[in-house]
Amino acid sequence: MKLIFAGTPEFARVALAAISNAGHDVALVLTQPDRPSGRGMKPTPSPVKQEAEKRGIPVHQPASLKDPATHEPIKAAQAEVMVVVAYGLILPQAVLDLPARGCLNIHASLLPRWRGAAPIQRAIEAGDADTGIGIMQMEAGLDTGPVLLEKRLPIIETDTGASLHDKLAELGAQAIVEALDKLNELKPMPQPEQGVTYAAKLSKEEARLDWTLPAEVLARRIRAFNPVPGAWTPFNGEPLKIWQAQVVPGKGRPGEVLEAAAGRLVVACGENALRLIELQKAGARRMDAAAFLAGMKITPGTLLSD
Repeated sequence: MKLIFAGTPEFARVALAAISNAGHDVALVLTQPDRPSGRGMKPTPSPVKQEAEKRGIPVHQPASLKDPATHEPIKAAQAEVMVVVAYGLILPQAVLDLPARGCLNIHASLLPRWRGAAPIQRAIEAGDADTGIGIMQMEAGLDTGPVLLEKRLPIIETDTGASLHDKLAELGAQAIVEALDKLNELKPMPQPEQGVTYAAKLSKEEARLDWTLPAEVLARRIRAFNPVPGAWTPFNGEPLKIWQAQVVPGKGRPGEVLEAAAGRLVVACGENALRLIELQKAGARRMDAAAFLAGMKITPGTLLSD
């Protein structure tokens, strides 16, 4: 099948590689413009652009698709289908209408739950038992189109934003290849009106731990926000990132250090407590609690909420 692929991050790169490996003719790749990154802030191509160039696929990088002139390479490709994965730009209706058989989106949730920008992290944060991949026919609304194919995946209690991202990237790649192979057989299923939730974009501000919340809630947030934006708490006037924690019994003022010895660092929450297992001071590497305590004087009664 002759395709256009639109995507930007690593999640999308995995799908592009799978589609190309399955033998489809990817006539054009759309991806966002190169962004400055690294210490030198040099313009860096997206993972999708790097994969496309490796495979010799033409790349189109408009900053926006509002100008009809940016649609010309898409028209010229004369593709049957456009596959869209975490592209990051809004596709106008005029673009959605260009492929002969429409546009398919790989979405990392069980729609209509977690429409929007951060479905992987929000599913962990909410304590969902499972998640999955939906192959959806795109329309003008935000993740509102009918679903052609769905695959489910359990969320295990050790999953982080990173580990679940990688699992769903692979599952999404498998699902889109299957959907393209069965496109003539698949029946679009409209999304139910009940159960709609929105996965808002992540922010550094919300990643600050509110110690008045139950320890179970905070433990899920720590997992969900690992690695981005990274859960944190103030400590000595600087952000202290918390990468791994475990719910344990304990009672005290929210944010109060209950234990700080023998490699155990336990902090009281609104309900129960958290044992902090992996931490990172500003400007330092990640370390376990024992290493952190060895290099930092901290005593029971210290408040981490200041």
